[in-house]
Amino acid sequence: MINNQIIFYPIGIIHSPFNDISNMPIQPLAAEKVMGWIELFPEFIDGLIDLEGFSHITLIYHLHKVDGHQLKVKPFMDDEEHGIFATRSPKRPNAIGLSTVKLITIEKNRLNIEMVDILNGTPLLDIKPFFSRFDNRFNTKSGWLKKLGDVSNDKLISDNRFRNK
Repeated sequence: MINNQIIFYPIGIIHSPFNDISNMPIQPLAAEKVMGWIELFPEFIDGLIDLEGFSHITLIYHLHKVDGHQLKVKPFMDDEEHGIFATRSPKRPNAIGLSTVKLITIEKNRLNIEMVDILNGTPLLDIKPFFSRFDNRFNTKSGWLKKLGDVSNDKLISDNRFRNK
């Protein structure tokens, strides 16, 4: 296999109340009222023009505390093993995270956000505006998650299964 190296550089740092993965929300939906902020590096401030008009933004970030990957995992909400690409597990071949959060305010290079399910100090790779017409889907299937039915937000909390050894 040819190793085509891809290099990303952070555009900022995500700050949250979570310094450890224990009891951290595993999805933004379970992080309602959890506040955080993004420190965007000063050279990227011009990229924020017109972002304040959006209620939500999608953050793409590097899961910087993940060590290695697994192709089969037992995800947080199940005790059965699934392929990594059928889960949102952090133990991915490319440790990239994705969260849609609520944008509260922008103050120069600081973005105040809510619904934060991200570890403190996480390197931010990109910001994209959430647009409901493009980003919502209807008539979808949920694969193995369908058997879980409606899961309450208090069940969307991490445990130790992906902690680095």
